Amino acid sequence: MKKNMQGFTLIELMIVVAIIAILAAIALPAYSDYTKKAKVSEVITAASASRTAISEFVASNNRLPTQAEYEPQSVATQYVSGITWNGTAVTATATGIADDVDTDTITLTPDDAQAGNGVIGRWTCDGTIEPQFRPGSCQGAAAAPANGG
Repeated sequence: MKKNMQGFTLIELMIVVAIIAILAAIALPAYSDYTKKAKVSEVITAASASRTAISEFVASNNRLPTQAEYEPQSVATQYVSGITWNGTAVTATATGIADDVDTDTITLTPDDAQAGNGVIGRWTCDGTIEPQFRPGSCQGAAAAPANGG
């Protein structure tokens, strides 16, 4: 009588382990970058609140506020250590994201060429956070106006 053998051979098991190792080697760095991008988006969102307030000031006063006239709300969170306005740009500082991103900044700079008309035409989003961790709308190019138009 013949006995039927069941189970996997050593080669088959080694192939499965190799496939899993290759997938893990690709997936883990991609997941790490994805989580950093998600955390950086919180930094940008925190800075955007000031962008709206400054646009409203410009609509009322036909100029950018000075540093003394506008102080951003304190929005320290798990990933944002603080926001500042220096009279020309909003700067949000990252914290708790990763060693290569901590203390880096996102800077929103208004195009004040039209501030005398009561509008800010464009905002430039830049900063010291590496571009690979910033969303496509924050790559140093002009961003859409704060009022969505």
